[in-house]
Amino acid sequence: MNAAVLAVLGLTMMFLGYRFYSKFIAEKIYQLDPDFVTPAHAQRDDIDYLPTNRVVLWGHHFTAVAGAAPIIGPGIAVIWGWLPAFLWVVVGTMFFAGVHDFGAVWASVRNKAQSVGSLTGDVVSPRARTLFMVVVFVLLMMVNAVFGVAISDAFQETPSSVIPAWTAVFVAVIIGVLIYRMHVPILWPTIVGTVILYAVIYLGEAVPISLSAGSFGLPVGAQWILILFLYAGIASLLPVWLLLQPRDYINGIQLFVGLGLLYGAVLIANPTIVAPAINPDLPASAPPLFPLLFVTIACGAISGFHGLVGSGTTSKQLDKETDARFVGYLGSTGEGALALVAIIAATAGFASLADWRLMYSEFGNGGMAAFVQGGARVVASGVGISEQFAATLLTVMAVLFAGTTMDAGVRLQRYIVQEWGTIYRIPVLQNGYVATGIAVTACLLLAFGAGGSSGEGGMLIWPLFGTTNQLLAGLTLMVISVMLV
Repeated sequence: MNAAVLAVLGLTMMFLGYRFYSKFIAEKIYQLDPDFVTPAHAQRDDIDYLPTNRVVLWGHHFTAVAGAAPIIGPGIAVIWGWLPAFLWVVVGTMFFAGVHDFGAVWASVRNKAQSVGSLTGDVVSPRARTLFMVVVFVLLMMVNAVFGVAISDAFQETPSSVIPAWTAVFVAVIIGVLIYRMHVPILWPTIVGTVILYAVIYLGEAVPISLSAGSFGLPVGAQWILILFLYAGIASLLPVWLLLQPRDYINGIQLFVGLGLLYGAVLIANPTIVAPAINPDLPASAPPLFPLLFVTIACGAISGFHGLVGSGTTSKQLDKETDARFVGYLGSTGEGALALVAIIAATAGFASLADWRLMYSEFGNGGMAAFVQGGARVVASGVGISEQFAATLLTVMAVLFAGTTMDAGVRLQRYIVQEWGTIYRIPVLQNGYVATGIAVTACLLLAFGAGGSSGEGGMLIWPLFGTTNQLLAGLTLMVISVMLV
């Protein structure tokens, strides 16, 4: 199978879904009103609630929902063959993920930017709301703890990615100040910021950063996890215009360029997919395709986590209700495009079927490693840059996706704690600093309480993520359906 044909077919179908199906949903089902006063205006505080340019908000939503999951999930799921993964990603993006993400934003905006969990109390029952919000909090805790491990591992395996990843934070703050405080038009900060982010990849190659083992009595991975949660806690308290929005926006631009590079390399190199369409020779450790495919690939097809972002941070920044289609549906389409190229990298980036089978000798192999290794080979052969530089570039992409998800995840946990404070009339929980402290402490207790000094406790319950995530997606669609009825 030719990888370029698969890429063009998948992207065309996703585009048609946005062009026609999302328009039908917007006009006939959700009936978006351009004159509706969104919470970003009605409840504006310039911290969490802020009317935002839809392109900037799309960047936030896209990068926050994507994370590392649409890379890791498809990179594992191709063990069953490329065809099931391809069909689930494309069909799921068009008819499930887009409607779900779009609907979560719309439902929240129509209800004063309440989260889907909080909305359940009004739409279903207070008891359902309590259960829903507990599930949401645990899911976020799990995601944050595991993504901390994923970023930590990436920093250790590719030290050249450290400087580019952290530079993005400083560039984002400068862009936020330029746009929102100095009122500089968005074009030039975007261009200059994107150029800087790509330029520092060369600096990262020249100056790789590695921490010393044993500092504070902790292994290197645990040190990075502590640093990441310290950063995420601080970031969750800052006004959205200062870091969250500009970081997600500029990362979104950088990642969009990276996706363009990957797809361009596929079209130029025209690699052949060496993996089978349906794998007849599965390793003994592989579970059955049904129903495991649908929980292995969540982000990239449909994911309940997206509803948390859409009804948590995105809805508080939506300028016009009609922007929900562009931000919500197209945001999930961007993630579908990432999942699709992850499938291609993990199936066409190997020299032979034997090499591919070596990577996928056990279920759970592949994932990020298959994406980086396979994608680097495709990019190197298509664009002509070195394979090592391409690997650094793809690692930085993955780290930036995971980092923006951690930013949003800790902020969403804070929102939930504050909502509990409001619902149960506990004033201390409504304090942002207290709520953030509880959120970060819960994540660290999972990471180090269950995982010991390694900080990898989240990995112990990670197998629950797929089913919990899809359960949450089903509950979100239920809430939206009840609202429509």
